[in-house]
Amino acid sequence: MAIQRMDNVLIVVEDLDAAIAFFVELGMELEGKGPLEWRGAERVIGLDNVRQDVAMLRIPDGPGRIELAEFHKPKAITPEPKDAPANTLGIRRVMFAVDDIDDVIARLRHHGAELVGEVVQYENVYRLCYVRGPESIIVGLAEQLS
Repeated sequence: MAIQRMDNVLIVVEDLDAAIAFFVELGMELEGKGPLEWRGAERVIGLDNVRQDVAMLRIPDGPGRIELAEFHKPKAITPEPKDAPANTLGIRRVMFAVDDIDDVIARLRHHGAELVGEVVQYENVYRLCYVRGPESIIVGLAEQLS
């Protein structure tokens, strides 16, 4: 049996609205937002007495989603250090292909985003960078050069 697709990536946040605004500015579309009231979710994630709000965002006209979750109960746990460097174990970033990297960076800055390093060019193929947004979420941006 083969994998059919990657459905979504979950990001736990403290401010759901700020994270939604960041990803919408990036170009994603909000599919839905609201409380997750399905008790089966507790069995899936291994936590009891969960109260959370979730939002699902999708890439327009393409596969791939980001699921955002804001836990009210139990409270989310903050990793240490909060702004963990790139060599920290675990998922470090989500990478998106974009049309104009400079435009995307400028728009995301209005949502508190800042470059992690700098924009660099990989041969004559891509311009690349990492941006740290709300909740210390790191997003990679890749602009393919023609």
